[in-house]
Amino acid sequence: MGRHLQANWRAIGLFLLAAFLIVQCFAPARPALAQSAVAPAAPSKTRPPAPPVVGRGTEALPDPVKEMREAILAAARSGRIEELRVAYEFNELKPDLGVVPVPDPVAHWRAISGDGEGREVLAALAEILEMGYAVLPLGADLENNRIYVWPYLAEVALDRLTPAQEVDLLRLVPPPAARQMRAAGRYTHWRIAIGADGTWHSLRTGP
Repeated sequence: MGRHLQANWRAIGLFLLAAFLIVQCFAPARPALAQSAVAPAAPSKTRPPAPPVVGRGTEALPDPVKEMREAILAAARSGRIEELRVAYEFNELKPDLGVVPVPDPVAHWRAISGDGEGREVLAALAEILEMGYAVLPLGADLENNRIYVWPYLAEVALDRLTPAQEVDLLRLVPPPAARQMRAAGRYTHWRIAIGADGTWHSLRTGP
């Protein structure tokens, strides 16, 4: 009787041990171990913005942009800053001049021009409008969602200029000013922006 009892207890013990081993083999991994087995996510890298589209000449410009550009160029070539008022007044929303709104833009241009007559501003306009331009996206309007910026140098990386682009920069500013801009990575000379619908958006200096 005693031997049978011992055999029964031994069989029960073996059964329980086998059950325990089976559970441990097929049980899911512990949370801590499961988490440690997952590789950490790689940090996301923000892609640098794509360089703007750069164009030259006028063939690819929308007609309204061509018309506004020609109106501004005609004023610049006239040598009379007063002629620029016509293009300035054409828009209901007046161009940003980089300063607080002024009652008389012509007086403002005369005041900031080195010659006192606004001809320095006209010379800068004539020079930059003959250069290449950058095309930037603007808004959700599919027909007029572009803005054209002269010169293109205002929108490209100044620390990666090609030799030809450096010549363009030196056409606009003297070498010391060009070196300062490249060191700062910012174009700070005159720039002008015209929307695809012909709206003259800005004429200013600075970044």
